[in-house]
Amino acid sequence: MEINKEVYSTVHHLIERCKDGVKGYKTAAEDVEDQDLKELFRKYAVQRDSMITELQDQLHKMGKTDDESSSIEGTLHRAWIDIKAALSSKDRKRILEECERGEDYAVKAYEEAVQKNLPGELNPIIAQQYQDVKNAHDHIRSLRDSA
Repeated sequence: MEINKEVYSTVHHLIERCKDGVKGYKTAAEDVEDQDLKELFRKYAVQRDSMITELQDQLHKMGKTDDESSSIEGTLHRAWIDIKAALSSKDRKRILEECERGEDYAVKAYEEAVQKNLPGELNPIIAQQYQDVKNAHDHIRSLRDSA
């Protein structure tokens, strides 16, 4: 199946947001002291990694490959940059705020993607991933609110 530039760009953007999530959550899991957050962040890093694989598989089925090199948008989206500072503060609420901020960008990217008429299996895959990202976002927000 031939893939047009808009479809490729949309899927690539989602892959980049997921890559940002993997990096952000891995960093958070390594440095956070709260064991419950450490496990949660590891779980979300693995989730995003499997989402990347799923999206790359879809591109492959359409005859394209995702550029594995660093993103044209930067190696790490600005949304996750303050995670190190939050982690060094050891402030649970601040750490969760930074994770939520990173998730805001992922949710926005998926909201834009589900509005597009994407070919083949992409629509249901992206819709499911959107739900997963939204659930993660809402869970992080809930933890932040209770911190």
